Amino acid sequence: MIQIIAGEKGKGKTKILIEKANSAVKQLKGSIVYLDKSNKHMYELSNKIRLINVRDYCIENYSEFIGFICGLVSQDHDLEAVYLDSFLKISNSEGPNLSLILEKLEKISNEFHIDFVISISINESEFPESIKKNIIVSL
Repeated sequence: MIQIIAGEKGKGKTKILIEKANSAVKQLKGSIVYLDKSNKHMYELSNKIRLINVRDYCIENYSEFIGFICGLVSQDHDLEAVYLDSFLKISNSEGPNLSLILEKLEKISNEFHIDFVISISINESEFPESIKKNIIVSL
């Protein structure tokens, strides 16, 4: 399942994403990964959540980002949820690539039973219709 927290930059998406991750860690039996563009939120997350600074891994395009996600999935068979902050920056996906990368994440989600919760700095009205069904919070 893919869930999207949408809204312009500075509206509070990260705070909601962190709250969701910290809440989920209390309920899930498997592991949780939080992907971000820095280590800034390390102390706001539960110590049971693995924070990964994606910029440490030289990801240059959305195809490499999907490969990175597949590497996470293949290495941790207990992975239940991935939280992605600053999605457009960490995945290098903008414009028409956004639909493509979200489709690939949905395929990974369905195949391996992993939930993806994503913050995207775009207004809900700017999303393609096919993606709007995944928006759970619009700021």
